[in-house]
Amino acid sequence: MNISSLSQELNISLTDLRRKLREAGFKISPRARKIDNHLARQIIEKLKPKPKIDPAKPVAVKEVTIPSVIAVRDLASVLGQSVSAVIKTLIQNGVMASMNEQIDFDAAAIVASEFGYEAKEEKGSVAGSGTVDEIIAHESAESLAIRPPIVAVMGHVDHGKTKLLDTIRSANVMATEAGAITQHIGAYKVFYKDKYITFLDTPGHEAFAAMRARGANVTDLIVLVVAADDGVKQQTLEVVNRAKLTRTPMIVALNKIDRAEANPDRVKSQLSEVGVVSEEWGGKTIFVPISAKQNIGVDKLLDMILLTAEVENYRANPTGTTVATVIESNLSKTQGPIASVIVQNGTLHVGDIVAVGSAYGKIRSMEDENGKVIRQASPSTPVRIAGLSGLPEVGDLLRVYTDIRDAQAESKKLLMRRQAKRLAYKTGISADAENQQLNLIIKADVQGSLEAILQELHKLENQDVKIRIVSQGVGEINESDVLAAESARGTIIGFHNSVSSAAARLAKQKKVNVDIYEIIYELTEDITQAILSLILPEVEEITVGEAKLLAVFRSERDYSIVGGTVLSGQLQEERKALLMREQKKIGEGKILELQRNKQVAKAVPAGSDFGLKISTKVKLQKGDMIRIVDEHLKEKKLKKIQ
Repeated sequence: MNISSLSQELNISLTDLRRKLREAGFKISPRARKIDNHLARQIIEKLKPKPKIDPAKPVAVKEVTIPSVIAVRDLASVLGQSVSAVIKTLIQNGVMASMNEQIDFDAAAIVASEFGYEAKEEKGSVAGSGTVDEIIAHESAESLAIRPPIVAVMGHVDHGKTKLLDTIRSANVMATEAGAITQHIGAYKVFYKDKYITFLDTPGHEAFAAMRARGANVTDLIVLVVAADDGVKQQTLEVVNRAKLTRTPMIVALNKIDRAEANPDRVKSQLSEVGVVSEEWGGKTIFVPISAKQNIGVDKLLDMILLTAEVENYRANPTGTTVATVIESNLSKTQGPIASVIVQNGTLHVGDIVAVGSAYGKIRSMEDENGKVIRQASPSTPVRIAGLSGLPEVGDLLRVYTDIRDAQAESKKLLMRRQAKRLAYKTGISADAENQQLNLIIKADVQGSLEAILQELHKLENQDVKIRIVSQGVGEINESDVLAAESARGTIIGFHNSVSSAAARLAKQKKVNVDIYEIIYELTEDITQAILSLILPEVEEITVGEAKLLAVFRSERDYSIVGGTVLSGQLQEERKALLMREQKKIGEGKILELQRNKQVAKAVPAGSDFGLKISTKVKLQKGDMIRIVDEHLKEKKLKKIQ
């Protein structure tokens, strides 16, 4: 922007403008005639006279309602601005989008604020909006009925989680289900003392992070398994933190008490240091000593689960709004996209029309964890469903609709929202080629998501490129993150969060890359590609022909003329040749001319004699070998740290 234009904008003379700039702390050369637009906006905000506000008169705030996803040209229409003005504002805020491209609500709200509007998201514009708790809260109290608790068994590796689940399952499944083929659907129900308990058996860090990020905290109760002979480990602490963050009740199962080295009091002491104090020690957490291997204390653990469920009073409306959460999804060769879901309210039926994240369809079939075909599923029941248009993501909410077109529209809306968010903030992961490392600033929506991302990045550690986490945290990406990224020559990675408008402007000014992700595997794919881009390619030489020299006719400084016979493959004109003597490489060359039966040839096959002129400085001898090779770049792969 021209300084003269700026003085006109502020309605002050050039002399006064330069004086006020110095007084305000803006370091601009007295001879400068132009400044960048970002600085000009800062100056205008600082020096433009603020309108006097009469306290007796309320200030009118312009509000505008914007859907979760909107095309740039439609946003311009809503705001009463030109498309070029909206695009310019988007660019200034670090979002690159053309007039026909979709942007999400967060990006649209930033633009609206630049034009003096307060943006509100259109109600019902987000597919599958509303958490399960919010949905159940709208049910009448009289319609709510007790439902089985949903329990996640978690803990450090090798502390006995799987063995405990196997023991519970084998001892407590209903007799009518004995001998049934167990399907891996991510959860199962057990029948104990005339009551059901639903256990999650695949809740890894990623699954929990995804569920939590979408407001889908499926777990009612966590059973933390700690080996009494090993004590508290890193994953033990992660489970404790997750329980605190999600405010999920927790029972501690002290496993392997049958071992001579078992020391339950040591475990209780270690856990008390992180705020998990047993009832025996005056705390509120139930500790149950067990041996999953010997089936000791497992019944007591189940009793405590039922007691906790009774105290917590888990309820749902079996006849209310049907909602379920995806815990697994996979592609079946015979049935197509399959989703494992846990019903959390209402009753799911075969034939229901559903939208599940970005997928939709009519439920064609439904099975329980034993592969038994069922027609309906009530709250806390895990089922596998078929009939969807695509694979939903872990944590996606399933909602029931009366019309397939409505379900399709809602799933399409969510897909567009995810794509728009990814498009808006996708700038590419920058790499520090000089030091062979990626410098990353990680910001996630919640701690659980952050843990899952860090766990995935740990899997990508390799011998060639270092992954350096400059800083990590939870919340919106701010200006401090941008400055940290600039200093470290790094990239900001966001997960299920947004960038403040000030940070977006600063990132553009400082040329800092900011990437926002909705799906963990897309994040890991991009980081993997960034790592591979730093790895130097390896050239692989493939032998396509080999020949033996029988005579050297002429040997000059830069070339030789020789004759011989082709032993395998073929000799080809204009090809690279390795020169071998006694199985050792003595040099390289290039075939300039090739003859067969004293006739010029482009190739000579195996079993044929030849004469050739080869470009080389090596003095060839009778008996030397010529090996023709093709050069190929090896596929880049991560070399794991040994």
